Amino acid sequence: MKKFDYVIKDEIGIHARPAGLLVKEAKKYESKIVITKDGKSAEATKLIAVMSLGVKCGQTITVEATGPDEDAACEGIEKFLSEHL
Repeated sequence: MKKFDYVIKDEIGIHARPAGLLVKEAKKYESKIVITKDGKSAEATKLIAVMSLGVKCGQTITVEATGPDEDAACEGIEKFLSEHL
């Protein structure tokens, strides 16, 4: 299991467009990727679940990857977040 924290910088937070792109990115990996905010978790491959977290600008999320390519999954998701959110 690998995990990291990330502070959302997008002024709208995780809204529909980047959430859709995040799901697409997460589906590239075999590992299970889970996003957690304030004790609520969502699988990164499920758009509605990610949107339901209601992540706003300035809030911290924890991304956790578990599986055969967890290192690559964490790297890829962290890169995606820094570029889009």
